[in-house]
Amino acid sequence: MIVNGSLISQDVATLNESAQDQLRIHSIETFGTHDGPGIRMVIFVQGCQFRCLYCANPDTLDVKGGKLMNLEEIVQRAVRQKPFFGKLGGVTVSGGEPLLQRKILKKLFLRLHEEGINTVLDSNGRLINRQAKELLEETDLLMLDVKHFNNDWHKKLTGLSNVNTFKVAEYREGTGKPMWLRYVLVPGWSDQEEHLEQLGQHFKDYKTIQKIEILPYHKLGMHKWESLGMEYKLKDVERPTEESLERTAAILRKYFKEVQVN
Repeated sequence: MIVNGSLISQDVATLNESAQDQLRIHSIETFGTHDGPGIRMVIFVQGCQFRCLYCANPDTLDVKGGKLMNLEEIVQRAVRQKPFFGKLGGVTVSGGEPLLQRKILKKLFLRLHEEGINTVLDSNGRLINRQAKELLEETDLLMLDVKHFNNDWHKKLTGLSNVNTFKVAEYREGTGKPMWLRYVLVPGWSDQEEHLEQLGQHFKDYKTIQKIEILPYHKLGMHKWESLGMEYKLKDVERPTEESLERTAAILRKYFKEVQVN
């Protein structure tokens, strides 16, 4: 949460103590095809401590925003959509940042597994503690958003360090459970070839990484920043060129068995 221009580090889990069976969400999307394998119901949770300069959904940042929704209502919505999921689909929880509501999400994922529904967590790796690890145990696939390999550049882009993101990746590798990496390519900000090489070198021996997705930067959320009275600092940055995307993919293909440009 931002108060008088300062970042207040708050955990949504602490705000939901009186709502043990409710999740604070922003919205739910049905028939999602870009948030994990197959057709998915995508739950966008409310609250994030990162302040990514290119955030497409700044209305999800406030940890006190959104609305509370009962877990069983979410589960039943997923059950009704289960026939469309097929063998690969299921439920993805994105954000905002899901790890801020790790305790309640563990309950949700346990219930989804009881119904035979696959679970995916799309996270920036904000933290790793006992409750986060317990949630990851119930997570069939982790999609980990790596904003930048270099910590200084990461802080410029997000306002925070990337140390915990790499700790989450290390922990996930240790569990042997599958993981995808996601990387937003922002011209002039996250397209430096030396740092892309370093990213590949860091993860080249990981066995759990099934693929890395390159997400081209866009300005589709800029109007939301303006409507919230927030300054969008990347208004002069354009979408990466096809040449830049291919160059990035070529670098990463040296280290990952599958590289996908979304």
